[in-house]
Amino acid sequence: MVSAAVTTMGRTAKTTVPLPIPSRYLVRELDRITSELPASCAIVGAGRLGHALAAALRGAGIEVDGPLGRGARPHADVVLLCVPDGEIRAAAEAIPAPRPAASGGTRDGGPAAGEAAPQLVGHCSGATTLEPLHPHEAFSLHPLMTVPEGGTAPFEGAGCAIAGTTPRALATAEALARALRMRPVHVHDEDRAAYHAAASVAANFLVTLEGAAERLAATAGVERELLVPLARAALENWAAKGAAQALTGPVARGDEATIARQRAAIAERTPDLLGVFDMLVAASRVVVAA
Repeated sequence: MVSAAVTTMGRTAKTTVPLPIPSRYLVRELDRITSELPASCAIVGAGRLGHALAAALRGAGIEVDGPLGRGARPHADVVLLCVPDGEIRAAAEAIPAPRPAASGGTRDGGPAAGEAAPQLVGHCSGATTLEPLHPHEAFSLHPLMTVPEGGTAPFEGAGCAIAGTTPRALATAEALARALRMRPVHVHDEDRAAYHAAASVAANFLVTLEGAAERLAATAGVERELLVPLARAALENWAAKGAAQALTGPVARGDEATIARQRAAIAERTPDLLGVFDMLVAASRVVVAA
């Protein structure tokens, strides 16, 4: 409790104002996340993501070893593999396999009383399942974002696909994501390819489409910079409203004459893009009809 002065009709009286008390749910949630955070984490893979995660996890108060070279055999509580998808299995095999537990352990996959918790091994691939990490107690942690050069990345607010072979492994992946202020979502192994394909369409193919627009605009003497506000507004409208409400242009209006003129211009100036244009018109019609 704290006291505050209140003036009424020229007189000053003291009133007691209670300090805000965190809810019991919030306290339990913070305790749970903190308890699942590893004391130490080794990063294997010295690429952009490896450097960025190492810096961010250190900033979150975790003791970090690395980024280490591929083939390393660290002794941290958690080993996070930031290597290309095709090298995950080899990197995991370089880490000594866990010894069979002397007892059955606990229901959540943790060690029995008196036993040391086995080392957790995770990867950062979006499309890869947990199978390449066998026989380790495994998890995945895929930041749904691009990582720039320079060793730092804005993890805060980004989505993060997680999975785990045990409840303990999954909880650790979630705690790591939340420690970096990301938004974790559990993506099962059978959904990984679809999830990653969606990410590719949303980011990689978007850049490809903007490159096509840039090429076509150049034939009319229009620079890329002039398309940027249009592209940014379209993306922000989609984020706010979804595709059905954000779509504008001749397909949304049903302006078949304009679509025909656009198609003729593409056939003349960038004929290799004609198939892409036709597929996009067809896909846009599906959005309009939804």
